[in-house]
Amino acid sequence: MPMTGSAIAGSAVVRSARAARRRGWSWVLLLVPSVLCFLFLLLPPVALAWRALGIPNALAYAGDRFFLDALRLTMVTSFVTVTTAVVLGTPLAYILARRRFPGRRLVELVVLLPVVLPPIIGGVALLMLFGRAGLLGHYLDAFGIQIPFTTLAVVLAQLFTSSPFYIRSVFLGFSNVAREVEEAARVDGCSPWQTFHHVTLRLALPSIVTGSMLCWAKAVSEFGATLLFAGNFQGRTQTLSLAIWTAMEIDLYEAVTMAALLLGLSVLVLLVSEWLSSGAVRTVGE
Repeated sequence: MPMTGSAIAGSAVVRSARAARRRGWSWVLLLVPSVLCFLFLLLPPVALAWRALGIPNALAYAGDRFFLDALRLTMVTSFVTVTTAVVLGTPLAYILARRRFPGRRLVELVVLLPVVLPPIIGGVALLMLFGRAGLLGHYLDAFGIQIPFTTLAVVLAQLFTSSPFYIRSVFLGFSNVAREVEEAARVDGCSPWQTFHHVTLRLALPSIVTGSMLCWAKAVSEFGATLLFAGNFQGRTQTLSLAIWTAMEIDLYEAVTMAALLLGLSVLVLLVSEWLSSGAVRTVGE
């Protein structure tokens, strides 16, 4: 028996209602794990900040020589690390993104290896390279050059563990630059250097900013490789991460305060990074 117009309309309404219910359940299934994930990421920093605010005279720890030495060393070494990563990593990222050569895949794997290595393994590896009996350290020691347990060792440990984050980010940035744009610049009379500087580098700028911030964040948080390769000597190799670890065994209030101050610094850097990234995107759009 053929369906009447009203029956067809009623069937369509039922199907629409069922589809709406399914969509509603789909959003619930997406929302619940999303909220749980968000809260899991939000609550630990909130708990740290809340605990630090409850410590009497918490700001007095900020003027403590123990904290100031660690802060100064961390800022200096992380700045040197990021600068070195930019200078050495940018050309490597460009070559990997723009050139095809034998062994390219091997180079990519070597660059990414420190990302998957436990930091403590990185520290042992650096000791085996630069230690007195190491592969290169044996020759350096003959000239009176000792790298382990110095400030330079801190920089090398940070660079080993953090530079891959910069290189990977910039590699993706260069890879997303259309070759047609570069070719158009060459047709207009730009030299290879002018094309790279005014076109490729400009378009990859947001990735460079993001990569620099990721590199800095990893360098500041570096612990295992630094501890093994550089040691934990106040004023010379003791970064904020190591200072917090040391304070946990001596004064819990100081450790919590230092951790909260480092959290605030990280949030500030994150906000600056977002501002720079948005500015870089606007610059590219212009």
